[in-house]
Amino acid sequence: MTEKDGTGLDAGRLQAPLARLLRPLVRLAIRSGLTFPALVDLLRELYVNVAENDFALTSKSQTDSRVSLLTGIHRKEVSRLRGAGAPVNVVPVSISRTSRILARWLADSDFSDGAGRPRPLPRTGSDLEPTFDRLVESVTRDVRPRVVLDEWLDRGLVTRDADDRIVLAEQAFIPKSGSDQQLYYLGRNLHDHIAAAVANVEGDRPRFLERAVHYDGLTQPIAEMLEKRSREIAMEALTTANREAHTATEGISDGGWRWNFGVYVYSERVGGDNDETADRNDREGTT
Repeated sequence: MTEKDGTGLDAGRLQAPLARLLRPLVRLAIRSGLTFPALVDLLRELYVNVAENDFALTSKSQTDSRVSLLTGIHRKEVSRLRGAGAPVNVVPVSISRTSRILARWLADSDFSDGAGRPRPLPRTGSDLEPTFDRLVESVTRDVRPRVVLDEWLDRGLVTRDADDRIVLAEQAFIPKSGSDQQLYYLGRNLHDHIAAAVANVEGDRPRFLERAVHYDGLTQPIAEMLEKRSREIAMEALTTANREAHTATEGISDGGWRWNFGVYVYSERVGGDNDETADRNDREGTT
């Protein structure tokens, strides 16, 4: 990569952060049986697709030769791969439906209390009463509420209380480990986080908020306490953002933009629990 747009970016400086970024994905690929040759094939197709679409010149049509020059991929391979397309960002219907129903349950004052806690809902009732059926029908009429309820009971998203009301088990959609739903959000959330960071690196000034609070040299009890507390803070922020987004989008049928607000928490053991030799300035900060 040559320097561009005054950022001073070049391939040599990019390799170290890229290697750190890719390491957990490579570990996941190996664990999942995705071999290096298969990953190379995917990267080759993505290189061609991105060069073809994101680096096209406004005054000229994109050519095989220029895509080959940008990517380092042989022109014959470029010719074969051009137009093949990259993986399409389509939300599976079941995931979209579940997310929208949960979001309304947590944000709509008919179905949640003033603190953003989801109300236990009877399955059926009058038209004016907040019920599970009314919740589902306010989002979609393509599937019967009873079908949604049976699916959610089976997946453990909801339970029944002593009064036979439907109770939300979690205040977020947490897919099962390794499920198609979890893999979808792996791609979606990591894409948006990385896209925000890349946009900030490429631009003249940071466009997106992409910050973190980080402390090193912690004991295990402190790390566990901070992880627990940060989860609580994160859920408060997500619940607030969901309620405000729900209010702002009421009555909007279709627009050309999307928005994503995400939070991540991570901790790991990297050294001795009682190592107090590190300089304090190297052990804490915000980025």
